[in-house]
Amino acid sequence: MTRPNAPRRQLPSRRQRPRVTQPLIADLAERLTPRDAEILDAVWEHRVLTTDQLTAIFFPSVHRARHRLLDLHELRALDRFRPWAPTGSRPWHWILGTTGAHHLAAQRGITPAELRYRPDSASAIALSSRLNHQVGVNEFFAQLHATARHRADGSAVAEWWPERCCAALWGDLARPDAYGRWTEPTPTGQPDTIDFFLEHDTGTETLARVLAKLEGYTALAEATGITTPVLFWLPNPTREANLRKLLTSNDVPTATAVHTPATSPDGPAGPVWLPAGSTPAAA
Repeated sequence: MTRPNAPRRQLPSRRQRPRVTQPLIADLAERLTPRDAEILDAVWEHRVLTTDQLTAIFFPSVHRARHRLLDLHELRALDRFRPWAPTGSRPWHWILGTTGAHHLAAQRGITPAELRYRPDSASAIALSSRLNHQVGVNEFFAQLHATARHRADGSAVAEWWPERCCAALWGDLARPDAYGRWTEPTPTGQPDTIDFFLEHDTGTETLARVLAKLEGYTALAEATGITTPVLFWLPNPTREANLRKLLTSNDVPTATAVHTPATSPDGPAGPVWLPAGSTPAAA
């Protein structure tokens, strides 16, 4: 008996690709462009990026992105999967492929095993309970990249460190979902730069647990002598309002905003943040 409504968590590509061989690895090295190399670094550093996210970060159009990503897929530099959706379909999710892992390892003077790459990474990431959270964190930074591309005025994502990098540096005190640095021009000609920790909230944790994270950020500021704002990115206005009721004065600056859609002008780089202790402007 079939089960037509049983969810499929992963829809792999059905196209036959060549086996991973030394000639194929060498062919990839010859054909990679500097942008290709940055794409491989990005999907490895940030685990998984969708077609739209890679377009926002690296390409002038989604058509160009799809064409080049398919080339990299055929070379096995990238793997891809589509998470199951109850209706419609979700975009391709891209991760590092086997030849891409060989290339990155060679650039670092190590082996793919030392890179901690696993050939079954696609299945592991596709089935991870944290997939949607990771994609959401990456969407925040992809929107920042899209804003910088649209403005074309020198605005830029100057830094984007993933959770595992943050954990390695500060994990004994605080574990942000990401650390970022955003810069944009000012009328004076001097760039305006802000460093921040991102807390991407999906509504699955209690607000008390979310709020408790600030204790770690306060301890981190005391230990390093550097005070870095914490941005809470929340899934809906109700969740934001309820969190703000619990936010009191804190040694670390905090601000809240609701997840901004990709179509929103300037996305998270726009005037969407409300500092803790302030009151929303009347509509």
